[in-house]
Amino acid sequence: MATNDKPIRQSVSLPARTARRVRTLARARRTSVSRVLVDLIESGLEAKEREKRYYLSLLAQLRTSDDPATQERLTAELARLTFGE
Repeated sequence: MATNDKPIRQSVSLPARTARRVRTLARARRTSVSRVLVDLIESGLEAKEREKRYYLSLLAQLRTSDDPATQERLTAELARLTFGE
C-alpha cells in the first residue's frame, strides 16, 4: 500500500481454513493479519494484471503470425488460458 493511500476499512468473511492460514502467515512474518491480507490481495491483483498482459501479447502475436504451426500453438495457448486445461 502506498504511503499516500488513505486506508479504507473493509469487512470480509473468510472460510475458517483460509483464516487460519492467514493468521499462521501473520505470526510467521511477525505482522498483523491485516498486513498479510493486503499483501496477498496486492499480489493477486498483480498476478491478474500479468496474466492479462500475457494474454494480450499472445493475441498480438497471433494477429501478426503467418506461420500456421505458430498460429495453432498460440490458439491452443489462448484456449487453455480462456477455458482451462
